[in-house]
Amino acid sequence: MGVEKAAPGITRRVLLTIGGLTLFSVWAVEPVDQNPAAARWPDGHRAPAVRADALTAGDRSARHAPASQRHRARSAPDHPRLAVARRSELPLRTIDDGSKAIALTIDDGPDPVYTPQVLALLARYRVTATFSMIGIEVQAHPAVAREVAAAGHLIVNHTWTHLNLAWLPPAVVTEQMSRATGAIHDATGRIPGLFRAPYGAWSPFVLSQCARTGMEPLGWSVDPRDWSRPGVAAIVTNIMRNTRTGSIILEHDGGGNRSQTVAALKIVIPRLLAAGYHFRTP
Repeated sequence: MGVEKAAPGITRRVLLTIGGLTLFSVWAVEPVDQNPAAARWPDGHRAPAVRADALTAGDRSARHAPASQRHRARSAPDHPRLAVARRSELPLRTIDDGSKAIALTIDDGPDPVYTPQVLALLARYRVTATFSMIGIEVQAHPAVAREVAAAGHLIVNHTWTHLNLAWLPPAVVTEQMSRATGAIHDATGRIPGLFRAPYGAWSPFVLSQCARTGMEPLGWSVDPRDWSRPGVAAIVTNIMRNTRTGSIILEHDGGGNRSQTVAALKIVIPRLLAAGYHFRTP
């Protein structure tokens, strides 16, 4: 989740969190990085401050236009919810599908540049993955979202504009979740049954909202921090070193330049397959 796609003076994630105070609000569901210099959220992504007038921004222009031109979010479309029983009350961090079963999750898309590259790679190796999609990106690139769905991959609700939900009012949290579901349904015909909180910032209300809407909370267990572009070798080494039976791997196809992620996946997918792992969805 990078900051590359931003207008002057506004980071890509200017809408995402409520500054440094939120570092103390992760509710103990996801462990916080203990390095105070890093000042990161649990998934390793920096959490820049958010303007109060941008918390409910709903149009794609909200992340790129001057503050004076931002639009407040409209009410979410009323779409049916998927009625499913929860398998757990806490975020799912591993999968249980037999020996050597693992899951590949890819966040922050769909992106018109990198998502097709990832899809081509997955098709080459006949791998099924899980895509956590941001609603505003789905709205902007519905054809890419449909391509993901048509290829048989699982689609997860990753909020409307990728805000940090931990300290937001319930009404905003509800809107962030429901608008994303609406966008995904409009583009693909699917109602997501899984929800991933941006930054892994869970709260009791977010978890209760997952239960109310029939979406299971999805976490991860392997995070190579590809969003920070640490280098292809670093991403590959992290994944190969930390992946084991049941692992849920976190990667990104949106949020910035993801060329390192694509290059790393070209290496790790065949290596993991050669090691006997098989890819499943949560």
